[in-house]
Amino acid sequence: MDLLTLLHVFSVAFVGLTKGNSPLPAGPLNAAVGGNVLFKTKLDPTPLQSIIWGFGTVGTIITSTSTEDTITPGYEGRLTVNTSTGSLELRNVSTDDSGIYTVTIIPQTGRVLTGTTTLNVQVPVSNVKINTSSTDLMEFSSVRLSCSSSGSTPSFHWFNDSSEVTADRVQITDGGSTMTIVSVTRYDQGPFMCFVSNLVSNGTSDPVTFTISYGPENVTLQVSPPQKYHPEGSDVTLSCSAVSEPTVEFTWLFNGVPQSGKGAEFRLMNIQMNHSGSYSCEAFNSKTMRNETSQPLLISVLKNISDVSVTSSTALPVEGQSLNLTCDASGSVFTKEWMKDGSNLISTDNIMFYDNNTVLSFKNLRRKDNGRYTCRVISPISNDSFTYVMDVNYGPENIKINGPNKIYVGKTLKLSCSAESTPTATYTWKHNGKVIHHSSEYTKDSVELSDSGEYICEATNSVTEKTDSNMRRLEVTRWKCGPGCIAGIVFGCLAIILLVAALVLAIVKKKYLMEKFSKGTSNRTEGEGQDNTAYGGSQELNYADVRFFRNRNGGNVELGQQNEVSEYAAVRVNNKPPATSSPPTYNAHMERVKRPAPQPDYDGPQYAQVRRN
Repeated sequence: MDLLTLLHVFSVAFVGLTKGNSPLPAGPLNAAVGGNVLFKTKLDPTPLQSIIWGFGTVGTIITSTSTEDTITPGYEGRLTVNTSTGSLELRNVSTDDSGIYTVTIIPQTGRVLTGTTTLNVQVPVSNVKINTSSTDLMEFSSVRLSCSSSGSTPSFHWFNDSSEVTADRVQITDGGSTMTIVSVTRYDQGPFMCFVSNLVSNGTSDPVTFTISYGPENVTLQVSPPQKYHPEGSDVTLSCSAVSEPTVEFTWLFNGVPQSGKGAEFRLMNIQMNHSGSYSCEAFNSKTMRNETSQPLLISVLKNISDVSVTSSTALPVEGQSLNLTCDASGSVFTKEWMKDGSNLISTDNIMFYDNNTVLSFKNLRRKDNGRYTCRVISPISNDSFTYVMDVNYGPENIKINGPNKIYVGKTLKLSCSAESTPTATYTWKHNGKVIHHSSEYTKDSVELSDSGEYICEATNSVTEKTDSNMRRLEVTRWKCGPGCIAGIVFGCLAIILLVAALVLAIVKKKYLMEKFSKGTSNRTEGEGQDNTAYGGSQELNYADVRFFRNRNGGNVELGQQNEVSEYAAVRVNNKPPATSSPPTYNAHMERVKRPAPQPDYDGPQYAQVRRN
């Protein structure tokens, strides 16, 4: 036995003593077939005397000193030792290289170091595949997936998309290579993948996706426009939908009878009353061979309300009688409402409704029942109304006669008659039982004593056929003058006499004032050279306004409206000494002032206004 072998045996013998100072890290090491593996020590580079590596039952596979390497046959070209750290590289490994490796390192100084580690050499994972009997499944069926691969000691994991499969409905068998989905649902479509791994590699299969047939279910029927009632002549579209894979075929039913058409829509154009009924759709899945029918949908086709009318049981309503108002209409009638003057009517002791509000009945008409009665006919798609105007006929009653009870011979007699009545009553006048006039008013000029007696006014209502009357007694007498009358005549005559006397006095007084006025004027001339300055001097022009005279009793006597026309007289200023002259008379004065005044050669004429009242 050579020296190196002895040293290796010695080191192995004392391995227990140096185990605590193993130069190798904790193992094991894993390598793939055909790959390289490095057994790296924990030592820093340092001069070493010798390095010995051994493998399992083979023993020493390489001994390395500072001068040479000794390699066991079969390992030539596959081993390399780092002489400064003791690390070993093993190349092109195979599964036969799996096992326990030992190392003995003898430094130039110090104690001997020994260590062991394990190498696992495995075939890499490859060719990962999923096998299944079918990818076209029915909901609630079962499916089995098998995963196969190449490689050493594979480990299997299953994924649905990116999530690992752990559902209760899944069974994993055959070391994980087989997955069974029990009671497949529509959510188990995948994609499913198989992940295979070992110590040295891993691989994933191509995804597998299932087509899962299910349904039909949740079959739903809708109508457009979305309403229960539809006007006659309109268009209606029915739409059917279902949850299903693959897409279903639809069959339409009207009152349970199949109709033509297989699409998801069923159109009703220009619908009529005979289209009213129950509609439903049936969905059929040719894959699952299942079918399901929707809930029935009721379509009601209605006619618009038209031709509303209200008729009365009698043409002329009379107070105290009964009356029925009947409301009729064409179209689809649902309800009828009655209103009076815009307010809803309700049943009372006197008002009743019959035949679903078709008839409005009055038990006993009253005049307060006058008004506008409206019947409103209503349906879900339209409404219309009609108004009937009721005038309750009544009377005559409360006959009243207006006129005198007593009148004098020769006077005019006027009598008028009135009555409460609808329509207006006709009137007849009777005098002492004899018809004398046909009108509400009776007039007679210059009555006589024979016109005394009973005057009767008869009022007749042509509708109610009622007559009522009232009587007025008239007394015609001659006129007589008593003591009071005579006294009145005397006083009247005296008043007239006093009035005449006052009038005469007023005229005399007026004439007097006029003459006085004429004397007060001065410096007036007609151009003949007459000078009146002797009577003028510095006297002022006076005006008199005579309109009223007071009589002896203190009363005023009005003369009436007087002429207020103003007249003007020319006054010539004469500076010559006054000549003796007498004043003109009133009449002469009036004649002069009416003539045009002469124009002087000096300062010009001056005028004074004289108002005659």
